Amino acid sequence: MTPRRVAVTGASGFVGSALVAALRRDGSEVVTISRRAIEGQLQHEPASGGIDVNGLADALKGVHAVVHLAGAAIGRRWTAGRKREILESRVQGTRLIAETLGRVGPPSPVLVSASAVGYYGDRGDEWLDEESAPGAGFLAGVAVAWERATEPAHAAGARVVRLRFGIVLGTAGGTLPRLLTPFSLGAGGRLGSGRQWMSWISVDDLVAAIRFALATRALSGAVNAVSASPVTNAEFTATLARVLARPAFVHLPAMALRLLFGQMAVETLLASQRVRPARLERAGFAFAQPSLEGALRHVLGR
Repeated sequence: MTPRRVAVTGASGFVGSALVAALRRDGSEVVTISRRAIEGQLQHEPASGGIDVNGLADALKGVHAVVHLAGAAIGRRWTAGRKREILESRVQGTRLIAETLGRVGPPSPVLVSASAVGYYGDRGDEWLDEESAPGAGFLAGVAVAWERATEPAHAAGARVVRLRFGIVLGTAGGTLPRLLTPFSLGAGGRLGSGRQWMSWISVDDLVAAIRFALATRALSGAVNAVSASPVTNAEFTATLARVLARPAFVHLPAMALRLLFGQMAVETLLASQRVRPARLERAGFAFAQPSLEGALRHVLGR
């Protein structure tokens, strides 16, 4: 059963807003905590020092679970300042949530904290599961520190689930909306060699996986939140073009992507992560959209 009172950080974001709606349909009371100042939500902004610690403690009193999704977006060129913001927004915010929940939460609360498959770095064709070692690079280092920041909650007796998100497919945010215009115009195509693996999940399945993690007492530690059917970039682009009934002949060379986006392109657009959701599957989670084409048709209404 979904916990009765759940706090959600990043509640106004792409995944957070879908999760809040689903939890409320479940009958849960939801406390929303946003990185942006929105009426009716507690604001916390660790990177800028704008943390209402007392307000956060009051908000978390009596909650049975916290879903922590907040973090600065990574999808633009990384300057030194941007990299610092990406790291600090995740590590400082997660540590604050974990420490506060451990201090004021009820006995044995639950913390479901976002992480990412960037943890594994660029691994070519290697199959990866939750037992695989972390990779190299900036995003892998961020993910390791991000996950480590949940330790105060675990030390205080909370059940902690660190969900490693793949590419989340939906029309309200994430990668897909940025692809729709060029692909709809017939200007889409593979990135670099197209051989890099993309581990993805539909937003509906991700929300279901978060709710499953909240409700499944046997689930803890690192959990890959991805479909069991990763695809190469060439497969992804061909499938999206087919769903949109458009050609996809444009090829963006890796060198052009590096010139345009620098390290961000190397570690996101060109990196290869072929990830299995081993722990979700062993725990009995069933994906509603297990295939990429089915997921794209579902989210796009095609």
